[in-house]
Amino acid sequence: QVQLVESGGGLVQAGGSLRLSCAVSGGIYSINSMAWYRQAAGKERELVALISSDGRTDYADSVKDRFTVSRDNAKNTAYLQMNSLKPEDTAVYSCNADFRPSLMSTNNRSLWGQGTQVTVSS
Repeated sequence: QVQLVESGGGLVQAGGSLRLSCAVSGGIYSINSMAWYRQAAGKERELVALISSDGRTDYADSVKDRFTVSRDNAKNTAYLQMNSLKPEDTAVYSCNADFRPSLMSTNNRSLWGQGTQVTVSS
């Protein structure tokens, strides 16, 4: 029922920008935290950016000055604005959403997206 769809990835030259979207659809009540992760080829997955239900954000040191995470609660969508991209940013970017299924629900659920490829050329 509940689905998470990511979009916005692609090929960009170093110094360019991309904006990733993470849309949650289905019969949910509210979304708690949303986070962006990335995994480069042959590397471990790492946390890139997180935005909590109260709007607080957190970033990996490597992207703190260049990336911005935001959310639109009315659209159940999170965004990751990526500026000044570097070849080191090349990876599959995945979104994770922690959400409350309904008003009567006492247990939250978590859902991963399938990921979107971001490739930054030199």
